[in-house]
Amino acid sequence: MGPPGGGARPGAPRGIRRLFALHESRLAFYSDRVLPGGCFFASAEFESTGRAGAVPDRLAVVLGEWITLLERLVTEAVELGELPADVVPRRLAFEIDAAGVAALLHSSLLARSADDARQAVLARLRGLATDPGLLPYE
Repeated sequence: MGPPGGGARPGAPRGIRRLFALHESRLAFYSDRVLPGGCFFASAEFESTGRAGAVPDRLAVVLGEWITLLERLVTEAVELGELPADVVPRRLAFEIDAAGVAALLHSSLLARSADDARQAVLARLRGLATDPGLLPYE
């Protein structure tokens, strides 16, 4: 799950830079320990897995909104020509989300920084980008 309010830095350019800015914002939300435990939604999602009722149903809606946001940003990057036309938005959104979830778990349980998740997504996006220079060189 991502940071409240969409999380991309205000004024982040559209396309691949906004997609990466959103990922960085999410990782900062976790690293800065804005909430105890990292992310209310992720914790609640794990706890609600396999259960029925209003809470798991609402969590599924919120998670779906988050994934839709990621997919929309991937699609925008494709439309701008910053990602190739054969990129599958659903799959890339999954990869970015998975890196964020792993960062949350690793930081909470193993006291590791979120840098691996940042570098993994950065490398993935740079590998796909039509102009890798749009992204940081770190």
